[in-house]
Amino acid sequence: MDSIPITVQGFKRLERELERLKKERPEVILAIKEAREEGDLRENAGYDAARERQGMLEARINFIESRMPRFNVIDLATLDGEQVIFGATVEIEDVDTGDVKKYTLLGPDEAEPSKGSISILSPVGQALLGKYEGDEIVVEAPRGKINYEIISIAFYGPIEQD
Repeated sequence: MDSIPITVQGFKRLERELERLKKERPEVILAIKEAREEGDLRENAGYDAARERQGMLEARINFIESRMPRFNVIDLATLDGEQVIFGATVEIEDVDTGDVKKYTLLGPDEAEPSKGSISILSPVGQALLGKYEGDEIVVEAPRGKINYEIISIAFYGPIEQD
């Protein structure tokens, strides 16, 4: 995927995270310096912990920075329609069990299933894209194929996820 869809809110959240991580750099460098001054680095847990923190910090900064140019920022307030697309909130019913679920389809960088949003790249997200109310979809799951019917499609505009 060349372009990665993300909401305006999700993009701003990543910008804030990147800014916060960059501000942490001097702290981590100072912690490494202080730990190094304690002596023998082979048995210096403080040094190892500071280096590990630095590695994780830099990896996250690099990850976010590498994705920023690829983001396609989408304002959910501008979306509507009858078809399932990025930003749609879809209510689906398991045809076999009658269980009803509601998901908002978002990009991979902001989907949080525990908060009711799934990635458009997930198996369910992929099966839903382009479909309409009343359509049935089949999702391959570890327990086997699951048949869902699309009950409703709605666009609620910007969502809060903090």
